[in-house]
Amino acid sequence: MNIDKLSQRLQTVAQYIPEGSRLADIGSDHAYLPCHVVKKGKVSYAIAGEVVEGPFQSAKKQVEAEGLSNRIEVRKGDGLEVISNDEVDCITIAGMGGALIASILDAGVAKLTNVKRLILQPNLSAKSIRLWLLEHGWQLVAEEILEEDGKVYEILVAEKGDPNKPYHNTNIAAALLMGPFLIEQKKVPFVKKWQGEVANWKRILGKLEEAAENEDNQKKRMELRKKILLVEEVLE
Repeated sequence: MNIDKLSQRLQTVAQYIPEGSRLADIGSDHAYLPCHVVKKGKVSYAIAGEVVEGPFQSAKKQVEAEGLSNRIEVRKGDGLEVISNDEVDCITIAGMGGALIASILDAGVAKLTNVKRLILQPNLSAKSIRLWLLEHGWQLVAEEILEEDGKVYEILVAEKGDPNKPYHNTNIAAALLMGPFLIEQKKVPFVKKWQGEVANWKRILGKLEEAAENEDNQKKRMELRKKILLVEEVLE
């Protein structure tokens, strides 16, 4: 992967960045994404945010090597600390756990006043993000799922709006877990991901059924059976 040829995962994130945006890429690592979209002329200005010193230095070197220092600022800080209230209108956060992404949004919620679009790519627990969006007035407007190098990735796109809209006429528990748009599409990586999850849950359930009976064990078994049923109904 390099500036001119992103991974499929980051290329899909880039496709959802609106033309002419002022972008903040949080957890930017080598700043591949902001460099790519600025170089292509899709984005007029970008901030690459990194909290860890190593990736922060890598991002700085990358931006300087591409001659983009006048249009991309690399800043060190935790989450949305690196932006002020009216600097950007699009935020990307890719390659972290869903719970961590939700906590970054939560901690920096005051910085989102003038942001028009969030593009979020969790490595796991996309449900944490869907719940956060639902509770904070952000409407999920698109979702993508793809497989790359043996891993399945989900990408969630949100704008301010009616957070309940994607969940009308759906089983909200299933939609929060699996994604309302992804359930509709039922793409090959989606089916593969959830068949794998069900197989794993069934293995765990088998072990719990062999274990000593207690209240905690019983509760875990019930939760797993519910999730298995929920997912199997969607996959039918």
